[in-house]
Amino acid sequence: VYIWDMDETLILLKSLLDGSYAGAFDGLKDREKSTEIGKRWENLILELCDEHFFYEEIENYNEPYLNALNEYDDGRDLTSYDFEADSFDDANKKKLAYRHRAIGEKYAKGLEKILDQHMVKVCNDQYSLTDKYTDGWLSSAHKLLEESSINCIVTSGSLIPSLAKCLLYRLDDVVVYSSWEVGKLQCFKWIKERFPNVRFCAIGDGHEECTAAQIMKWPFIKIEFRPHRFPGLDMPTVQTYMDVIY
Repeated sequence: VYIWDMDETLILLKSLLDGSYAGAFDGLKDREKSTEIGKRWENLILELCDEHFFYEEIENYNEPYLNALNEYDDGRDLTSYDFEADSFDDANKKKLAYRHRAIGEKYAKGLEKILDQHMVKVCNDQYSLTDKYTDGWLSSAHKLLEESSINCIVTSGSLIPSLAKCLLYRLDDVVVYSSWEVGKLQCFKWIKERFPNVRFCAIGDGHEECTAAQIMKWPFIKIEFRPHRFPGLDMPTVQTYMDVIY
């Protein structure tokens, strides 16, 4: 099981927005273009969250994973359910659970079933532009995910925007955990419970996931810009790290 950090590992956003990615290349990367690309991603993420993932309503009710409210969900058919007229409030866990289930169903269908053709093209063009600017960072990360058996993302960001990022950045078929309130170590423990008797490898750019991996006695691979791991990190390299621990 491969446990990935999201921001500045599988995807780039903050470093594009603040120019730190461009700054790592000693003037070889256009900083203004970096910021422009980052702002476009930011707008796309917010638009997807607000228009399709109920984010304006549930922004303040972050959960660590999509199924966290299953006990409150009575399984009602949501096909014709009127979310706009159900008087949602934070006291009603069932209505919040309905929203999480609806988000999960959309997430499973993929971007092309959520957005119209024009917006899908806009997203695809943005992905290609970013991948070219970052020398294949996104496509290299995507290729590595495809070669991995089971992938989990543990992100310090809140859950709903993280799911939107997964769709927009083509991070398909991954289980997403938000460590926003519970911390990465707790998420790592949940993943170990979910997948017993297997080997684990954590991959990220931050201290928290590194420390959590050490506590769990898992190998940890640090992602950096220079020398940057994407592109450059491949499955034989990952296996080498794992063989050292296991």
